[in-house]
Amino acid sequence: MKAGTIFSVLVVIMTWSIVAGMWSPFPYGENLLRGQAARSTAAFPQDPYVKERAARADTVPRITTKFHVDPWWPKPLPNDWVFGAPVGVCTDSKDHVFIVERTDAEAAPWQGNTYGPPVLELDPGGNLVSSWGDPSVLPATVGDCCDCYVDSADNIWLGGSNDGIAQKYSHDGKLLLQIGAKGKFDTSDGTAKGKALNASQTLLNKPSAIAADPANGDVYIADGMGNRRVVVFDRSGKFIRQFGRQATKEEAETGVGGAFTAQIDNLVLSNDGLLYVGERDGKRIQVFDKTGNFKKNISVPRRRRELQTQVYHREGLEIAPTIPDKAEIFGVLLSRDKAQKYLYVGTPEGLIWTVERESGKPISAFGQRGYSTGEIRISGMAINSNGDLIVVAANRGIQKFKAVGED
Repeated sequence: MKAGTIFSVLVVIMTWSIVAGMWSPFPYGENLLRGQAARSTAAFPQDPYVKERAARADTVPRITTKFHVDPWWPKPLPNDWVFGAPVGVCTDSKDHVFIVERTDAEAAPWQGNTYGPPVLELDPGGNLVSSWGDPSVLPATVGDCCDCYVDSADNIWLGGSNDGIAQKYSHDGKLLLQIGAKGKFDTSDGTAKGKALNASQTLLNKPSAIAADPANGDVYIADGMGNRRVVVFDRSGKFIRQFGRQATKEEAETGVGGAFTAQIDNLVLSNDGLLYVGERDGKRIQVFDKTGNFKKNISVPRRRRELQTQVYHREGLEIAPTIPDKAEIFGVLLSRDKAQKYLYVGTPEGLIWTVERESGKPISAFGQRGYSTGEIRISGMAINSNGDLIVVAANRGIQKFKAVGED
């Protein structure tokens, strides 16, 4: 048989297989023809614990098909810019997306491209419409943590994991308010390496998340990469109150409220006045009222129980809790319906869970850790008015997962 005839036969077979759903030209789990997101399958065939999980149905994530990755979002940047190391993301009232990039990142000269300003504003279609930010003024960031939050007046709040400030900017990048002092920390010697004091009414210690109360403008800051507290200021930046302290290993393992382990990465305020504080190493979301009264814990299961938790040390003591069945918390969002029925919870395993907010019950998940289109690594998460999820990672880039149906 001639080579051309063989090729034609193969094309016919491949086309028929795609139509029949038997084969996809995309990698496993990234079948855009079927609208799947992030290796979403009915099971995890590579997981050696799949039989065990079948017997423990409460920990098996039901794979949702609600979210489909959009491979064409965002659009390429102008001016020979490339996306650098995005570590924060938030959305405004018009569904514009603000991307915050690491202030210490530099593009390699041989690449022929440069990074734009640290704050990039994209329209809903993923096109760049504005950019701003002076790296010497913005909160310093290293690693993979920086918060971006949009308040009810469309002001942009920023906090960084290597500084002692939280800043409020106008929509077009004018600095309106700063809480804390740049380069000064709430520590024994005022430096980032000093002993955390967890006490100052004017200084912060590596703030990692911000939320504002639309009712009165009070600002809630997770002062949680250096300190272990949530601190509340009024709209002018005056201290009101704080709650939270360093947890022991035993307190974290037993779920004691108001005590935090090594990192408080996430903080969101619900319409009904509850504060959800994501504690990475305590593997839980602690729920408080606005005054700091503890209500309950919410956790999501681990997908791979055999993976070892990362161990953190503080003042010479091992404090990482041994909680093998629960996942670390890398992202927390509220659904955009009026009742905010769901929480979306991201984990380092590349899963994003849908959790019933009232009951705290995980009901489904999607995703898998990786670097390909549709695979997930989380430094920051945001949600728009359509319920689409935007995920950024310092070493991965930016992806949108469109909400295309019911969960």
